[in-house]
Amino acid sequence: MVSFEMNDRKKIGIGLTGFGIFFSFLGIIFFFDKGLLAMGNILFFSGVTLTIGLKSSMQFFMKRQNFKGTISFGVGFLFVVIGWPILGMILEAYGFIVLFSGFWPTLAVFLQKIPVVGWLFQQPYVRSFLDRYRGRRVPV
Repeated sequence: MVSFEMNDRKKIGIGLTGFGIFFSFLGIIFFFDKGLLAMGNILFFSGVTLTIGLKSSMQFFMKRQNFKGTISFGVGFLFVVIGWPILGMILEAYGFIVLFSGFWPTLAVFLQKIPVVGWLFQQPYVRSFLDRYRGRRVPV
């Protein structure tokens, strides 16, 4: 059963995930610095693991339909660590998109509820695009 309560472990996990994204962003800004990118990857992965739990993380990353994304993300991380950060980040980006592609509609609904950003997502052209992506029939 999934628990939506916010305990300390989940708060730390969300913080680590945020720091992981921040360090990865800094690594890209500083011309693909492999140290920052590796630190960002480690923080991101440990943050996701703490947020959803070890068992859920293993189940998510080891699903049959997620193998391609998991292997791509892992090989990309390995390339970042051994000194090929550009190729590693390309592989990691592909793996990230494959792994988390099922969460894009949920993210779009969340973004629609944010005050300033939500206004952009409420525009007719963006809404029709999002509705098509979700699989709803939209009159054209």
